[in-house]
Amino acid sequence: MKYIFVTGGVVSSLGKGLTAAALGALLEQRGLTTRIQKFDPYLNVDPGTMNPFQHGEVYVLDDGAETDLDLGHYERFTSGKLSRFNNLTSGQIYESIIKKERRGDYLGETVQVIPHVTNEIKERLQLAGEGVNVLITEIGGTIGDIEGLPFIEALRQFALEVGKANVFFLHVTLVPSLRAAGELKTKPTQQSVAKLREIGIQPDMLVCRTEQPITREIREKLSLFCNVPVEAVIEEMDVESSIYELPHMLHREGTDELVVKALGLDAPEPPLDEWEEVVRRLKEPKHLLRIAMVGKYMELQDSYLSVNESLIHGGIRNDSEVKVIRIDAEDIERDGCETYLQGLDGVVVPGGFGDRGTQGKIMAAQYARENHIPYFGLCLGMQIGVIEFARNVVGLEGANSTEFDKETPHPVIHIMEDQKNLSDKGATMRLGACPCHLKPNSIAAQSYGKDEVSERHRHRFEFNNKYRKAMEDNGLRISGVNPERDLVEIVEMEDHPWFVGVQFHPEFQSKPTKAHPLFASFIEAGLAQTLRRKQQEQPA
Repeated sequence: MKYIFVTGGVVSSLGKGLTAAALGALLEQRGLTTRIQKFDPYLNVDPGTMNPFQHGEVYVLDDGAETDLDLGHYERFTSGKLSRFNNLTSGQIYESIIKKERRGDYLGETVQVIPHVTNEIKERLQLAGEGVNVLITEIGGTIGDIEGLPFIEALRQFALEVGKANVFFLHVTLVPSLRAAGELKTKPTQQSVAKLREIGIQPDMLVCRTEQPITREIREKLSLFCNVPVEAVIEEMDVESSIYELPHMLHREGTDELVVKALGLDAPEPPLDEWEEVVRRLKEPKHLLRIAMVGKYMELQDSYLSVNESLIHGGIRNDSEVKVIRIDAEDIERDGCETYLQGLDGVVVPGGFGDRGTQGKIMAAQYARENHIPYFGLCLGMQIGVIEFARNVVGLEGANSTEFDKETPHPVIHIMEDQKNLSDKGATMRLGACPCHLKPNSIAAQSYGKDEVSERHRHRFEFNNKYRKAMEDNGLRISGVNPERDLVEIVEMEDHPWFVGVQFHPEFQSKPTKAHPLFASFIEAGLAQTLRRKQQEQPA
């Protein structure tokens, strides 16, 4: 069993998660079984209750764990399915320790950071690594953060216990360029590595984030002052067009070769044909289409990260460049749909909570339905489509979700029975993978190519089955149902080229090398919309 620890220095948001994911992809291509996990030093138990503006999206796993968005990168780049054991926070550690102390598990000991907190961290390392050749662990935050110290100390202890031959420390750092000086500066990296060495950790590799190529002179300087072999000073420049170029970039720098040699692993050169084809389709697409994403957290790119990536995956599958036009739902409320949606090839309404921007999303769904534009509603987006249909097709005036209007005369979306009496917000929704039975000959069944699937959920409200017959009588097709609880999972629109709403989150199971079937089908429908629009624009 081999362990790779990924730390970060100088500033946050350097791309430690992407680096770990790309390295995992390279090791998998070499035939090694690999798993990746994230340690987050913040005191929240999980990100489930955190504002997307602060933390980005919450990524949900099969077992219902609400995790950091970096786990999405891990699953997109590698083949392994992750679990709640692959995301550990300080909140989880302290919660566990306090419970043990209250039960008397420590038998009167004084409970301290060392050894009790560090032991909890090391125990998670052992659990997460079972059954794989290599476990990659990313430590969130930046070296020097006070809340991250127990994690770094635990890594030092763990390396001593399992032996240096089984551990590899990879430090992602920033080598900034000062325009006035016209040169790259190594001092921030030197200081960052010095912080690590104070704790007792010597990095084996530096992955240097930079906007300019690193010269041989800079590599030798970093090697000298940071005590790292010059060949282990890795250049990681900003990618040209896509994060999916990163495996190639790291491989060209010899990153994976250095890692397997240092760890004594017998692993042949990786065949990268699949990743090369992904990059080719991204750089040389045959088609172009524009998709509107209508939501409420549009200021932060990471709020809908998995949806955005899944649209790109659908484009890769269809050899197409997908330009995602991010539209704030409140702008549609103010200015109308024509201003923003006219001439686009599809509309996506992603998940979310709260009533801000709801009317704008309903207007977008109506515009897509009436103008036969492909529409894809995800979780809340599916509920938005149902509300719009109930009001404007079935004629149920005031139809709404009880999330937005508790007194609505027609609660076509209502809270699930098992959610009504809950007081805690964290980890109490319908979470994780659930089965869904598909209706034959539906868009969903044709897209998946099977009659039953499993998809990940994160919601409290659901389609109200009391309105099911009225909806179906007016042209809403219920094409996916949970067989265990008879919950509506997928709705489609008759007499529409592609109008699909799903109660689950398909974006959590899409990869660049294997687009989710519904995203691939949606982009295919968008291409057909592009062709129809061009034909209409041609002069008679």
